[in-house]
Amino acid sequence: MSRIGKMPIELPKGVSAEIKDKRVKISGPKGSLELEIHPDIEVKLEGDVLRVYSSLDDRFHKALYGTTRAILANMVEGVSKGFEVELEIVGVGYRARVEGKKLVLSLGYSHPIEYEPPKGITIEVPDQQRIIVKGIDKQLVGQVAAVIRSFREPDSYKGKGIRYKGEEVRLKPGKAAKTA
Repeated sequence: MSRIGKMPIELPKGVSAEIKDKRVKISGPKGSLELEIHPDIEVKLEGDVLRVYSSLDDRFHKALYGTTRAILANMVEGVSKGFEVELEIVGVGYRARVEGKKLVLSLGYSHPIEYEPPKGITIEVPDQQRIIVKGIDKQLVGQVAAVIRSFREPDSYKGKGIRYKGEEVRLKPGKAAKTA
């Protein structure tokens, strides 16, 4: 069986779980999330602890068992603490701002890029070179950050573009370095 799947999920104060017909709903101070469980996986609420069980022992079900437990743990963390991803903008003239709920990016194209985040996601721009994506759904926060990064991925020659905070971009030597 999966070592991750065996671990119990403790519900912090203020977080509650409800299980009905293979659907798990987790509610907390930041909101609520819902997940439909595979028919071969079973989730039980024992006091303030969620446990995941699997009756089958083949490769697919072992993977599903651990994945289900990890998704539920992320849901519990999301409704209690939330998730955030920080992006950095590198480049002369590249900047970001928020107008209402829209993110407006100037990335060296002939027009500004406007991005409307999906429901449940908030975008903050503390300064023109930083973007913070926040939400309770870890998968959705990561997806929105990846979409924003895709508008201008880091250039491998000059390093300009949008990157995750702390991401290292290895620069290639230019044409002049190759001939020398």
